[in-house]
Amino acid sequence: MYIRIISSIILLLLTTTNVFASDVYEPINLKRNEVIFTSASKQINVIDPTPQKNTKGSIFPGGRGPNQLIIYTSEFGDRTNTNEYGTEAIVQDNIVTMISGANSFIPLDGIVISGHGDAKIWMNKNITVGTKVYIDKPNQTLNVYTTSESYLYEAEQKISETKAMIDYYKGKAPNYSWRTSSCHIEEAENYLKKAQKESDDQKHVQKYAKLAIEEANQAMETVLPALPDELKGYWIRPTEKTESQIIATLNCMENAGINTIFLETFYHGKTIFPSNTMKKYGFLAQNELFNSFDPLSIWIKEAHKRNMKVHIWFQSFYVGNLTPSKNPQSILAVHPEWGNKTQADYSSSVPTSSRSEHNGYFLDPANPEVQKFLEELLTEIICNYKPDGINLDYIRYPQSISKNVSGSWGYTTFARQDFKDLYGTDPINLKLNDDLWEKWNDYRRENITNFVRKIGTLGRQTNTYISAVIFPDIESALNTKQQDWRTWSKRNYINGFTPLFLTFDPKMVAAMTKDIMSIKSPNTDIYAGIFVTFMGGSNEDLVRQIHEARKLKSNGIILFDYAHTTKNYTEMLSNSAFKPIKKKSVEKPKKKKRFWFFKKK
Repeated sequence: MYIRIISSIILLLLTTTNVFASDVYEPINLKRNEVIFTSASKQINVIDPTPQKNTKGSIFPGGRGPNQLIIYTSEFGDRTNTNEYGTEAIVQDNIVTMISGANSFIPLDGIVISGHGDAKIWMNKNITVGTKVYIDKPNQTLNVYTTSESYLYEAEQKISETKAMIDYYKGKAPNYSWRTSSCHIEEAENYLKKAQKESDDQKHVQKYAKLAIEEANQAMETVLPALPDELKGYWIRPTEKTESQIIATLNCMENAGINTIFLETFYHGKTIFPSNTMKKYGFLAQNELFNSFDPLSIWIKEAHKRNMKVHIWFQSFYVGNLTPSKNPQSILAVHPEWGNKTQADYSSSVPTSSRSEHNGYFLDPANPEVQKFLEELLTEIICNYKPDGINLDYIRYPQSISKNVSGSWGYTTFARQDFKDLYGTDPINLKLNDDLWEKWNDYRRENITNFVRKIGTLGRQTNTYISAVIFPDIESALNTKQQDWRTWSKRNYINGFTPLFLTFDPKMVAAMTKDIMSIKSPNTDIYAGIFVTFMGGSNEDLVRQIHEARKLKSNGIILFDYAHTTKNYTEMLSNSAFKPIKKKSVEKPKKKKRFWFFKKK
């Protein structure tokens, strides 16, 4: 009774005083007998951010700043362009229809709520699928409500989704065990009917709707079958310092159904193995964490014992965020002229860090000495360790905040002189509307492409599979990172792509995968790089994305990353999508018994 009285008061206030009215949404409208269980409010930092509007932030992609709550409308563009260090909620008709993570599609008839830091924590606590959303635009306030209808909406959505998945895999997946998932769906539907019947008793509505959601969640967690020919992998940054620790980790991965690992081998400008190439150039020969032994040889040997493949995860042009001057054996301390430079900082003798990428430092792809060093390092790895593949990461320029400032990186002494020799103009003087601007873009993109060509050739010569981490939005990849993966594929420089899907939204995964499929060469494989575990999404988010990737015929699934794929994820996957498939043993025909008869002497 108390809850119903409070709800009635709130409804009366909202409909009479129009407190939460805005030119985006109407005031809150409750259905008959609908009850508000929880409510929360938070100040909005900016709606549709620009550097001019967001004067206190805007340092991250999408114009978002630290700890900010941002609202994006369709006036901002098609997507939010944000990075993976936040959370987002897609809203249509005042209802949260999907929890996303980054770079979300912005609906024409709705908004995207985006939070970073403290705002992300607030969103995770107060917003879920079915939450009702209202904006008080004059006071720049976001107001959210969880009502009885919110629970019913979430339950209905999950039941519908899971039933569609069951129907999809029936007849498609061999030996598909769908009955467990169907039993949970039946229970969920029964609870949902009870919740709908108890419309006059809101405590029972909430109780039965929550039970319906729990059963629907269990149905979704058991719905995916294991597919025999699918790559199932982790990206992993090794922390194991002994052979026994490596063996224990590989055993865990094997039990979780993993058949391929992408082992981070060159990262932050250091190698996990003792490198003659690093030593030759005067760099630190091996990451200090692994000085006592050679972990790479053990990883590959032990993985192959388990029929697991090992691809070398290689940070091509990124050398970490440690200050070079404080690390005398670091790459940029020995060769500061190799560091990439911004347009604003071109004259500085000190290496420039990328503010929007953890203040990290990048190498200059235009510099032939840089490319020669990296090619020698990869040749050493391939020839000495014989991995199954190389996965090129950071195969790009540092990230520009937006395409309008895509000229902010690449202004090294070498690149400027090289471009001037080719076109007669120092690129430092070019503006966006100059005739040579696109030539400058092409020059930088071709530097990356040229390196990919070299490593692709190395791969073919050594029978090593070469893949690359790409940003699936081709326009963003070209304009903000100078990454022209379309050309790598069409020229057949590379075997496969491992695109990064920095989102919880399965619709975005589907859309991006379709885009890649439509652009790439048929000879280029695609493995869905899923960030749900890194971003702390739900098990259902992971299921949805794997399902979408499978529907579009991707060659496999790679999770980012092992450290964030906690027990709740691995238990779910090892009992469904990643369940180890035991090969049926073929019985050998029994030998016929021969009877020997001996004559008595």
